[in-house]
Amino acid sequence: MTRHTAIELATEGYRSGQFLADLQRRVALRTESQEPERNSLLRAYLTDELTPRLEAWGFVCRIAENPHEGAGPFLIAHRHEGDDLPTVLSYGHGDVVRGYDAQWADGRSPWEVSVDGERWYGRGTADNKGQHSINLAALKAVMDARGGKLGFNLKLLFETGEEVGSPGLHALCTSLRDELAADVLIASDGPRLAASRPTLFLGSRGVTNFRLDVNLRDGAHHSGNWGGLLRNPGIVLANAIASMVDANGRIAIEGLRPPPVPDAVRRALAGITVGGNPGEPEVDTDYGEPGLTPAERVFGWNNLEVLAFRTGNPEKPVNAIPPFAFAHMQLRFVVGTAWSDIAGIVRRHLDAHGFQMVEVSVERGAPATRVDPENPWVRWALRSLTQTTGAQPVLLPNLGGTLPNDVFADVLGMPTLWVPHSYPGCSQHAPDEHLLAPVVEEGLRIMAGLFWDLGTREGDAPDANPAANLPRQPYRGQRNEY
Repeated sequence: MTRHTAIELATEGYRSGQFLADLQRRVALRTESQEPERNSLLRAYLTDELTPRLEAWGFVCRIAENPHEGAGPFLIAHRHEGDDLPTVLSYGHGDVVRGYDAQWADGRSPWEVSVDGERWYGRGTADNKGQHSINLAALKAVMDARGGKLGFNLKLLFETGEEVGSPGLHALCTSLRDELAADVLIASDGPRLAASRPTLFLGSRGVTNFRLDVNLRDGAHHSGNWGGLLRNPGIVLANAIASMVDANGRIAIEGLRPPPVPDAVRRALAGITVGGNPGEPEVDTDYGEPGLTPAERVFGWNNLEVLAFRTGNPEKPVNAIPPFAFAHMQLRFVVGTAWSDIAGIVRRHLDAHGFQMVEVSVERGAPATRVDPENPWVRWALRSLTQTTGAQPVLLPNLGGTLPNDVFADVLGMPTLWVPHSYPGCSQHAPDEHLLAPVVEEGLRIMAGLFWDLGTREGDAPDANPAANLPRQPYRGQRNEY
């Protein structure tokens, strides 16, 4: 059997309808992690849907209860084939956001996969059931092509709370560092740069949300009788925000700006075009940090956003000076940003600019991660994707959005490779979420090739791309020899 055999077996699973049937079954489980009444379905996704298939493939599986009270469980699965083989950790999440059933077009149900041309509609098709289903199907194709073996060790971690901030994930991985140790993480989430551009990203930007409040008095007061006499909280807050980020989106607080874009990141982003795909908004080329390309602004820099701003009664305004104003702010940031001190940084800036009456409260945050684009595992993965697709894939040092990647990069301490199978127009988290059939088929081929290469040995074939000589850790964790 050969690499080509594994890729063709994965493709046949797509063409025969087997992959679609598996996805139909998984989407039908209404695993909305924001709804407490779905807790039994979250568990069922792990115990009834994933575990039986993985055990049939030779994995040892167990359910790990969440250390965060009331949060959904985890599934941990192991397949150990030899201490001298590369060890891979893969990750996925079985929970989805709310279905918003009534908002789907053309009478579609979010809990059924509806095929309309190249679009496969259904909640979780893009995030994340469709993506980890592609990876599981590719793994099975490699096992079938290798006579029941992968050629490497594999650990799988599935959670059921990613859409509510991954409660308990850090604590679980901290307590199970040895059991989950691996040479590399290979997983799939988020979008490609574009539907037609196979993509590899190496981490994610961090995010922190904070709120600004201006509370000046009790009750509103007539704007004619009191205008010019009473400080307007809406005006105060608007000016406070303007002191933090200018009209062209340049961050004016030095502490919220990142270090200069590293040369390796600049090289990785050179020539990458952001946007321009059907259904996407036009990029404002004159907005954001001056001197950076659009790709550098979204993948290599920070942005400060106003998510919501309120003062008075926007729906039914009256002739009165409102008593308060508030804004929900968000900082997306790259590695090197002092994000953990954001409350202090913003507080000191506002005080220095005369806005002592503006209150700052940090709501939540997650750190940024980024693997060196010149890491040997990155070069290996790029060779594999190129060999499968015949084209150079897009390499992004990090995703523009945020994933719980710090758990794998920082807590577990491994390089992280993400191969997304979605695209920017997939309506992730919205009504009419969907996968694109051509991306599904190509994703199956890419992952079958990638997983095949993990088990390849030097000299197996003239075009071999072995992972055995890449940086390794001593094997730690459960053993179940094959």
